[in-house]
Amino acid sequence: MELIFLAVSLFASILGAICGIGGGVIIKPVLDATGAVGVSTGSFLSGCTVLSMSIISVLKSIRNKSNVIEVRKGTLLAIGAAVGGLAGKSLFQLIYKVFPDKGRVGAVQAAILIIITIGTLIYTIKADKIKTHHIEHAAPCMAIGLVLGLISAFLGIGGGPINIVMLSFFFSMGTKQAAANSLYIIMFSQLASLSGTVISHEVPEFNALALLLMVAGGVAGGMIGGRINKKIDSKTVNKLFISLMAAIVLINIYNVIRFTM
Repeated sequence: MELIFLAVSLFASILGAICGIGGGVIIKPVLDATGAVGVSTGSFLSGCTVLSMSIISVLKSIRNKSNVIEVRKGTLLAIGAAVGGLAGKSLFQLIYKVFPDKGRVGAVQAAILIIITIGTLIYTIKADKIKTHHIEHAAPCMAIGLVLGLISAFLGIGGGPINIVMLSFFFSMGTKQAAANSLYIIMFSQLASLSGTVISHEVPEFNALALLLMVAGGVAGGMIGGRINKKIDSKTVNKLFISLMAAIVLINIYNVIRFTM
């Protein structure tokens, strides 16, 4: 069973690093679909894996002196995402305690993720026909980051496809640039979210070996995915991104059915 955790985290982190979606948008639904862990534990394990992958990816960008990360905008977004991450985690814990049937929480997460993913898929396909913007001011940057952090922490996905759409629409970033900045934002939002979980003593029960293997998979996936991203063009990244979105929608439809049956 532990090897499944490693395989899932490695595969998801490779794809996440290539597309800038963090990997959690794949890991969380897959863990829910397998029923290997509970909803809360799945969110925690996914968050830890995504954090490790995003740190590796960002450090590689800095070491390689990559100029695709816009430090000013990225940092403002990251600050907002950190605050949103704390809020999203608190919202998840509140709902998780209120619902007597924990499966319902998983169903709500899956349903929201379906809506977000379909919206992202439509936007990506029609991106050439959509007018984008160039937001520069600090306040709206932080507000956008807050929304991204809240959604990602509540869903336990790190950042996922919504980051790419928001960065494209509000900041006119290309696919590769959006991917790099998305991982920068994810790193801060997940760090805040997991720190909040630890400080509030709300860490769920988990298998230590599974966590270790998933983090290792996240680190390895971040390194491998980063190398692949440098070797392929934006069109290929875009096609892979669209294929992933379609697969994620199908997995989450299954999860909604599974949790509500």
